[in-house]
Parts: sequence; C-alpha cells; structure tokens
Amino acid sequence: MTDRTEQYVVGVDYGTLSGRAVVVRVSDGAELGTSVHPYPHAVLERSLPAHLAGTERPLAPEWALQVPEDYREVLRVAVPAAVGAAGIDPARVIGIATDFTACTMVPTLADGTPLNEVDGLADRPHAYVKLWKHHAAQGQADRINDLARERDERWLPRYGGLISSEWEFAKGLQLFEEDADLYDRMEHWVEAADWIVWQLCGAYVRNACTAGYKGQLQTFEGHDGAYPSPDFLTALAPGFGDFVTDKLEHRIGALGERAGALTAEAAAWTGLPEGIAVAVGNVDAHVTAPAAQAVGAGQMVAIMGTSTCHVMNAEVLREVPGMCGVVDGGIVDGLWGYEAGQSGVGDIFGWFAEHGVPASYTAAAAAAGESVHEHLTRLAAGQEIGEHGLVALDWHSGNRSVLVDHELSGLVVGQTLATRAEDVYRALLEATAFGTRMIVETFRDSGVPVEEFIVAGGLAQNALLMQVYADVTRLPLSIIDSAQGPALGSAIHAAVAAGAYDDVPSAAKQMGKVRRHVYVPDEARAAAYDPLFEQYVALHDHFGRATTTMRRLKAIRRDAVARRAAATTHGGNPA
Repeated sequence: MTDRTEQYVVGVDYGTLSGRAVVVRVSDGAELGTSVHPYPHAVLERSLPAHLAGTERPLAPEWALQVPEDYREVLRVAVPAAVGAAGIDPARVIGIATDFTACTMVPTLADGTPLNEVDGLADRPHAYVKLWKHHAAQGQADRINDLARERDERWLPRYGGLISSEWEFAKGLQLFEEDADLYDRMEHWVEAADWIVWQLCGAYVRNACTAGYKGQLQTFEGHDGAYPSPDFLTALAPGFGDFVTDKLEHRIGALGERAGALTAEAAAWTGLPEGIAVAVGNVDAHVTAPAAQAVGAGQMVAIMGTSTCHVMNAEVLREVPGMCGVVDGGIVDGLWGYEAGQSGVGDIFGWFAEHGVPASYTAAAAAAGESVHEHLTRLAAGQEIGEHGLVALDWHSGNRSVLVDHELSGLVVGQTLATRAEDVYRALLEATAFGTRMIVETFRDSGVPVEEFIVAGGLAQNALLMQVYADVTRLPLSIIDSAQGPALGSAIHAAVAAGAYDDVPSAAKQMGKVRRHVYVPDEARAAAYDPLFEQYVALHDHFGRATTTMRRLKAIRRDAVARRAAATTHGGNPA
C-alpha cells in the first residue's frame, strides 16, 4: 500500500531500440515501477518496409532511420505499465520528463506532424526520423568543417575543431541537397527530444542541451546565443542560408524547466493526470549525470550501451580537441558541461557475438546455461593481459571522439591461425577502454581534470569490462545504482519542473543513486596494459590521421552498393 502523502514522477528514456518508463518517488528517488517497450520498427538501416512505403525501398549505406509513431507507442504502453507495476495512484503523479538519444532529428510540419505521416511522403527516406547513428551525412560534415576552418569560425573550437555527421546541420544539409522538395515542405527541423515533449504538452520548446551540443548554439562574451550565420550557411550551399531562421530556430528552454502541461490527449495515452508538469527535453547521457549524483567538477559519467557518451562538468572553459562540445550550463547551471563519446561499444560486442562466433561456441554457451556474451567473457577473463597478441580499433561505427570521423572503420591486428573467438572478443572489450583512455587523456592534456569515472547503462553488469576500464584509465570506477539511469535522471528533472525541488543539484542529492569506487585500478594490470595502449595509439594515429585507407574502402563499398542497386532496378546482373 503506498503512502497517500507521497508524490511521484515519471521518467521516460528513449534509447536506440526501445523506450523505458520508470515511476520514481519524489522524496527519495526510489524506483517503484518500470516498463520497457521495444520499438516495433527498430532501426531502418537497409530499406523502408513495404507496409510503410508501399514498396520496399532500399537505403544506402550509413543510413539509420526510425518511425516516430514508435515513440508515441512507448507513451501508450510503457508509461501505464510502469504505473501499474508501481502500484500507485496515478493521481499522485506530479510530473513527467523524457530524454532521447541525440542527435536524432524529426522533419515536421508547423503543427509537429512528422513528414512521413503526410499523405504521399511515406516512400521518401528523408521524411523519416534520422537516428543519432545515421552517418550518411559525413560528406556534408566534412564541408562544414572545411569551410569553418577556412573562415576561422569562432564556434568551431567549442566542438573540438570538428562537427560530426551525426549533428543537426550536417543532417539538415543532406536533406536540403538530396530532397529539395521535401526540405521546402518541412517547416521545423526538430530534435526528437523536443518532438516528444511537443507530443506531451502541445508546445514546441527547444531544449538548451541539444541546441548547444548538437545545434551549434553558443554564447560568447557580451553576446546572446547565436547559431552559425546565414552568410556561413550560404557559402556552404546557395539557398541554405535561411536554414536556421526558417527551419531550426525556436524558443530555448532551460534544463529542469517546465515546458508545459500534459494535454488531455497525452493524459489519455499515459493514464496520468491532465495538466501535470512536462519538463523541457534532454539527452539520455546528460540527464544521467544527476541520476549518478555527478553534478560537480571532475566526475566523468560514461553512459555505456550500444554507444558510449561521456559527459562531465568543469569550472573552466577549455578547447578540447575532438570533444563533442562544451556548453555553459549544458548539464547543470553554473558549470561548463563537456561531452565526448564513442560511436560503437555495445554494438561492437553484439555484432561480434552474432557474426564472429562459431556454432560450437553457441552450443557450448547453451550447454552451460550462459548467453554467448557471458560465455565469451568467462573465457576471456581467464587470460593474462596481452596473451591474445591482439590490438583492435573500436571504430566499427566510426570515431566520435577524438577524431570525429564516421568514415573510419574497425580493425583487429595480430590475428593468427591460433586466434580464437574469445581472443578477439577480449581485444574488442579492451579497444573500447583504450578509446575511453584517449578521451580522458585528451581532456586532461587540455586542462580539464578528470578525477572519477562513473558508469551507467547495461554494460556495467560485465565485471571484466568494468575492471578493464578501471585498469586502462587508472581511475576509480563508480557505478550508478539504478538499472535505468537516464529514466531516473529524467524523473529528477520532472520533480524540478513540478516544483518539488528548487534546482537539479538539490533534487540529485535526494533522488540520485551511486555506488562509489566499486572497481579500483590495479597498478600491475595497468602497467601491463600500457604497451597495448601504445600500439592502439600508433594504429589510431596511422589509420585516423596519416592514411585515407578506411575512407577509400567506405567509398568503394558505396560504389559497389550503388552498382548493385542500379543493376537490380534495370533487371541486370550486378556481378
């Protein structure tokens, strides 16, 4: 029986493959009920399905789309299920908040209708949501970076000197150049983090987090926040100069602010009271920092899932090469919020378990009552550091930080006829840790101290992986004490938006959960990793900076796919 005096909030975390809702008690952050709902259409990477587009339409390499109706379905299914699981009176819920993967973009009409839901547009790939890992705009990102360097644009160093193909301007430019008619019909280019809030409260408010990190909105001394100028955009592509004013610019809401009140329609979807507070949107990584009570300087939070996003606060403003961005108040007010990341982590392990493991391993795992991941981890854990003789590059989804190049690809060096599946698996685990160490050392070398490493996300359950990270980075590793860190973080913001707390740090102190220093570095193991890391750095600099081999291979692949598509269309033989 729940206490009738208690109040509750709901946090909804939109991930890559599913949305999850959690009901949280305002007084102490206790998570009382949770529900996860997979997106029915998952990620569209190979084609638009026929039931949506009328005919199955192939997608080019590096595309990653989603269906916005799947996001609404999470509100209709996961939120009521979480409230039911919590066993609370829905009338005691005072607020709801959401977070999203970023940069995930929705092209809409003026009223928020996604273009893929407009009659006659469902067969147009650019009408759909571009997921964060849509990397087909790398060419546009390259041109943005080249022009910004040529013009010495003052905003570029705030993003580590490179704009990612994942972000708002590169994806918007791709749409402009590849489907001009659709671009003209689009009235808003909306972060999914803001679109779902729009669905909940009927008001479009751009959140300060994505606007700063993904939309290149920066404030400089004595000047209000500004996006890249129309002059820059026109020089980038004639006719693109009004992109900000026509498609992007909108009112900015601070993190933890109330965006509006839950509409009657959204109340019917969720089973929550009409009129409760709906918080301004946020990013899954950034919203997790308060959930881990990491609202001070020097605490790097790594949200480790399909990819990893690293966020941290600092008292100083520095230009860190290859960082995803630094924004004043980007995580909490009063501190500079930094972001970096790795485009592939759990995705890499999943790919290898699915495509790189012999049937005998799958059978052995089943016989032992283990998943393939658990089986490979157990075998890998029995090795001495360096015993496999391998070093890998964790770029299977490109490099987000510090090279910011999604034309790069994965690599394993040192394989012999004696190499086994567990060897490669361990090398891939270690490669992601080396990638994180590159990020940590780049921050430190730039004058931004990193003193603690805090992990959130499902990969925290892998003890071998966590110890490898502690040893490789030589940092004490804490673990968020929640299975749903981003959803808890959103719930914290909902409590602030509803007025239960004055600010996010105050709410985080009462509602956040963390287990400090669960893993500590062992100096002997750390020293054993140093020679492997040295080889990682050598490969990192060679393939990431000194040669264009990986970029050329991507281009060859795209050409081959195009030839196959052309041959299929014309009834020829692609061979």
